[in-house]
Amino acid sequence: MRYFFVSLFKLLAFWMLFFALERSIFLMYYNHLIIADGISFSEVIIVFFYALKLDFSTAAYLVFLPYLLLLISFFTAKRWPPKMMNIYTLVVLILYSLLASAELGLYAEWKTKLSYKALAYLKNPSEIFNSISTVEFSLLLFLWVLTFGTAFWVYLKFFSPGKRSRPDLGLKPVFAALISLPVLFFGARGGLSAIPVSTSSAYFSKHNILNLTAVNPLYNMGVNLLNTMSFDKENIFKTMPENEAITIVKKLHLVEKDTTISILKTSKPNIVIVLLESFSADLIESLGGELGITPHFRELEKDGLLFTNFYASANRSQQAMGSIYAGLPGIPITTITNHPEKYAALPSFAKDLKKEGYFTGFYFGGQLNYGNILSYLIYNELDIIVEGKDLPSQMIRGKLGVHDGVLLPYFADELSKHTEPFFSVVFTLSSHAPYDFPMEHSIQWPVLEKEFVNSAHYTDKALGAFFDKVKKTSWFENTLFVIMADHSKNTYRNHPLESFEYHKIPLLLYGPALKDSLLGTTFDLICGNTDFTTTFLKQLGMNADAYLWSKDVFNPHYKPFAFFELNEGLGWKRPEGHFVWDKFADRYHQKQLPSEKEAEILLEGKAYLQVLFGEFLEY
Repeated sequence: MRYFFVSLFKLLAFWMLFFALERSIFLMYYNHLIIADGISFSEVIIVFFYALKLDFSTAAYLVFLPYLLLLISFFTAKRWPPKMMNIYTLVVLILYSLLASAELGLYAEWKTKLSYKALAYLKNPSEIFNSISTVEFSLLLFLWVLTFGTAFWVYLKFFSPGKRSRPDLGLKPVFAALISLPVLFFGARGGLSAIPVSTSSAYFSKHNILNLTAVNPLYNMGVNLLNTMSFDKENIFKTMPENEAITIVKKLHLVEKDTTISILKTSKPNIVIVLLESFSADLIESLGGELGITPHFRELEKDGLLFTNFYASANRSQQAMGSIYAGLPGIPITTITNHPEKYAALPSFAKDLKKEGYFTGFYFGGQLNYGNILSYLIYNELDIIVEGKDLPSQMIRGKLGVHDGVLLPYFADELSKHTEPFFSVVFTLSSHAPYDFPMEHSIQWPVLEKEFVNSAHYTDKALGAFFDKVKKTSWFENTLFVIMADHSKNTYRNHPLESFEYHKIPLLLYGPALKDSLLGTTFDLICGNTDFTTTFLKQLGMNADAYLWSKDVFNPHYKPFAFFELNEGLGWKRPEGHFVWDKFADRYHQKQLPSEKEAEILLEGKAYLQVLFGEFLEY
């Protein structure tokens, strides 16, 4: 029996040490973010203590198969049980190290752990490769091979149970099984308490990078996949009776009078969306950003209407497409573009405009198979869709595609070919990693995200050149430009993903079609990118009843609010305050609400998420 217990202990110890190693690599890799947040060394060390429960739970699950093989080894002296354990350990090490390396690459861009939603991107591995620099990809690949290779060598040298010298057919196997099985069972469960362990068991800090580091990647992925497997069977975000939730959501969208304040000089303007990849409000001086990052945007503000309290409902590009074309907020767990079977249930801004005689187009310098965007655009029946492979081969390109400084002049020429009125979108890409844009990095002050800040500076320069060019066209005088980000990302200010500061993005309405009285002004009420569709349909005098999740921000009676999805929860903002909530962990990342309004606003946000996800399931 000594062989059995020693072997089991060594296996559990091996996995606990391996998890600590991977966690140490993550903390060292993102040491610059830890320093930027002012996190003390002592608080970093505490991560390893709070990680113990989830790590031991994961180790207990992983050791269950070796546990059975150890029991089998009591009855045979053959070599195959230890060999199977070695093969099993190698496979798990390879997969776990791959998971940990993927999180290393993912966190800088998404500030979250790997999830089912992120795994969906593996359908297009070339896009993942193109999104990071060759140096970073090589480093992550090296770390992956190094960690699982070194760990497996250490396992074989010091922790492998090895072959038994002779079988034992007595009662010892029975005693071994009876004594050790409860250890694994309660270890996997997280102890003897009434409530089993969960990812929230690892949360302890106000710095979310430490909380996410403490959560075991394999445990997190397992829980996420289990939740995902059940999401199409039931509404996993249900927190109240369905009728109550629906009543709350309807009240949020109810207005005293269906009216609007016109902002246009003309009844049928051309509408051009310049969709800026990953542009955070931190890049815009008037929205609180640092001086000099986007000076051309600053000049455009003088002849435009700037939204100062505008938020993205999600943090992925394909989710922004659902907001622009269907007025649909971001969906937790998954994205609407990954469900073509549900497209028909959605309204279409582009189709509605086509009925009014609009020519519709979409231009992008990269490849639209990323996030399944292309299939969604095709569903919207656009008259023309142009992506990287359709553009002239001589155009200067980076890893992701044609640079903004090359694409935008081409787009300007294309607009001159469109039949008026037209609705056309150009989606930029240079402000997305790997930031290989063809311009010197002239902004040196950022400690964090220096490449991103410089990429925004490059895109801003391209934006200025674009407007210099289109001002000379005949169609310019009848055009409204919508300059808007698809979503935000981490910036030099290092906002937590679970914050409205992170999700704040610019929206600027610009062009001769805008009323002169609005030039150089701001719109300060809370709203978001899902409100684009209803707002502009109302400006055109069209019906917007099909856009249940979008509101007309120029209706004097609309109720200001903003929503963003977390993979497992939501952020909710009203003029009185806001909160950010993880439903699965039942944890508030932020909650700043007046006591007299707290219960009401919490119900609003949770009802909104419940009804949104429930409706998605029914599409």
